[in-house]
Order: sequence, then C-alpha cells, then structure tokens
Amino acid sequence: MIPARYSASRFPGKLMQDLGGKTVILRTYEATVATKLFDDVFVVTDSDVIFNEIVSNGGKAIMSINEHESGSDRIAEAVENVDADIVVNVQGDEPFTERDSLAKVLEVFKDDFKKEIDLASLMVEITDSDEINNPNTVKVIVDQNDFALYFSRSPIPFPRDKEAEARYYKHKGIYAFRKEALLDFTKLPMKFLEASEKIECIRYLEYGKRIKMVETTVEGVEIDTPEDLERAKKLWK
Repeated sequence: MIPARYSASRFPGKLMQDLGGKTVILRTYEATVATKLFDDVFVVTDSDVIFNEIVSNGGKAIMSINEHESGSDRIAEAVENVDADIVVNVQGDEPFTERDSLAKVLEVFKDDFKKEIDLASLMVEITDSDEINNPNTVKVIVDQNDFALYFSRSPIPFPRDKEAEARYYKHKGIYAFRKEALLDFTKLPMKFLEASEKIECIRYLEYGKRIKMVETTVEGVEIDTPEDLERAKKLWK
C-alpha cells in the first residue's frame, strides 16, 4: 500500500512533480510493482488528481473514505476487509524503492514463529553532520537485537562523549506490518511523544509494540522539499 495525499506542508503537490518524464507518485508505484514481492500494490489517496494519475497509467488506486491524520490510518481503512497477513507501507515520495531492501524487511517475519515482531522497518547509517542535525531527517536508535528504542528529529544519541564513536541511523519510511498491529494503531489515541515529534511510528512504541529495524545501505532520495526533488532528478539521470 502506498499512502499518497496531494497536500504537504513542506512541498505541496510534490507527488505530482515531474521526475524523468513521469510523476513522483507514478515512479514510486512502478518501482514497487517492479520488485515483484507483493500479491498486489495499490496507491491509497484522498486526491482525485493522484487517483486519476495512477489509474490512467494502468495502475491500481483506492480512494479514502474518511479524513486521516497519518499514512497508517489511511492504509488501515483500505485493508480492513482485505485477507492479508503482512501489509507493507511504501511512502509515495520514495521513487527509488528497490527490491533488496524490501525483501530484507519481509524476511524478518519468516522466522518470527512467536509473532514477537509487530512491524519492521528500514534504517540506513548516516555520517554527514548536516543530515544528522537536520530535523527533517528522522533518526532511530535500537537495542542489541535491532528493535527500535526511539525515533527522533533530534540527533540521537547525543554525542556528549566524542570518543564513544556514536553511530547514527536514518529511518527510511517503509514499514511492514502485521495486519492486527496496523488495525490496532487506528484505535489508539495519539500520545504526547508522537504529537511532539510528529513521527507516527512512535505511537507503536508508546503502546508497547515491537518494531524490528533492518539495516540497508541503499539510501535513495525521499522527496520532502524542492531541493530533494532536484537531487532526485540528478540521481535519476
């Protein structure tokens, strides 16, 4: 499922911007389908413009019925009556979505016989100080088994001891959910940590859900700003 809304506070209409002759959302949809990992792929949107963009190009799209505050809420509505064990959320602004990283995320569920993993997601190591300190870059810290401890827009961990050689990981907004965990999300009210950081996956942690993080070396470009789009265009070439 690819949640996609037209409005965006930092870059309105970003999903309909041109990237190498096709829109960002169509590039993301086609890249997700091309992985051949999924039984089906849908764009879930509240926008007629985005819906028509996908359908007119031979893709599949679902119009949201209700207003939603998050991508998880939007997807949960779409899959409530769908027979599925695992639901994957690919962000609409991720045109460089590729097979290997998604396959790693799905792999963690195959040996999870006790169903201890509620959802899985991706992280990539970052070393650039500007990116580490950029509030638009969501950072994640994990325990020794790679379960998420916290997500933040601040640099975490804080490097009080410069000789400790702290490592920093950026959270890539791709999730694989157990369907029950996704539906639970919609019934749980937002708490202050999520409201403060404006990071929806914090809600899962606040209510005791377990998020398995999988490291990838593929960074790509998430298109949050006009500057990101220019970087994506250069990378696409």
